[in-house]
Amino acid sequence: MKTIIKCIKRDKWLHLLVLPTVIFYLIFAYYPMYGIIIAFKNFSFNRGILGSPWADIGGFEHFIKFFNSMYFPRLMKNTVILSMTALICSFPVPIVFALLLNEVANKTFKRFTQSVSYFPNFVSIVITVGIMTILLHPTEGVINRLIMLIGGESVPFMQSREWFRPLYIISGIWQTFGWNSIIYIAALSGVSVELYEAAEIDGANRLQQVWHVSLPSITPTILILLIMAVGGMFEVGWEKILLMYSPSIYDVADVIDTYVFRKSIGDAQFSAAAAIGLFKNILNFALLYSVNRVSRRLSEVSLW
Repeated sequence: MKTIIKCIKRDKWLHLLVLPTVIFYLIFAYYPMYGIIIAFKNFSFNRGILGSPWADIGGFEHFIKFFNSMYFPRLMKNTVILSMTALICSFPVPIVFALLLNEVANKTFKRFTQSVSYFPNFVSIVITVGIMTILLHPTEGVINRLIMLIGGESVPFMQSREWFRPLYIISGIWQTFGWNSIIYIAALSGVSVELYEAAEIDGANRLQQVWHVSLPSITPTILILLIMAVGGMFEVGWEKILLMYSPSIYDVADVIDTYVFRKSIGDAQFSAAAAIGLFKNILNFALLYSVNRVSRRLSEVSLW
């Protein structure tokens, strides 16, 4: 105990510097966690969280109802397919972009390309879906006009089951790849120039230097971000899906997050929505723990 007090006194200014962040997370992250008990209760606004009665079946009524729901198989299937496809397609893109950008010698062009690639990240989801709707309009959209110009037929992209997932993933890549590449570019900037010089002396060309020097140097960063990405795999999000919604694509677009939104905001079933959200977070934690453990065993790189 004396040692702890001594360390606090010694580094008091550092602790004071961190204090606002600690307070922020205590108030906005840890304090609200007691609200998790809503998932095990029949929540009532009049009685409040603590005063609301406990749900039946030992508090697991809402979980069991969700598992037995006719929507459960569809929600799980769509969430897994959409999140897995998005992870496989979008995760390598910022890595490749950072590696290519690292090979650009012209600093002016490099800065310009970086700035342009960051811009979509600051475009709201509403505007992104609005742009997609305009470009892909069945009759007035630029894409369909080009298709009809070469003799093809108009395609209702935004109302098509087959096109929902590709459009969701492609728009997500466009919006995030530049911003997500920042950390890889920063990692590449820390690679010693001597390693490239040694590889060049050994006869390695530019592609071989990328493969044997650049990529291995940022592999720990890639693994850490991959663990975090897999840990949030069930966090598909509901905003863009709701904006892209139409009755014709419900069976492929409906995911856990959109169902939680309907249950909470639409039906005011807050206990059911909390139970489903808690179930989703448990799945995310299980994935995070499993992938972190595998990574630590295979590569000695892990979050903890």
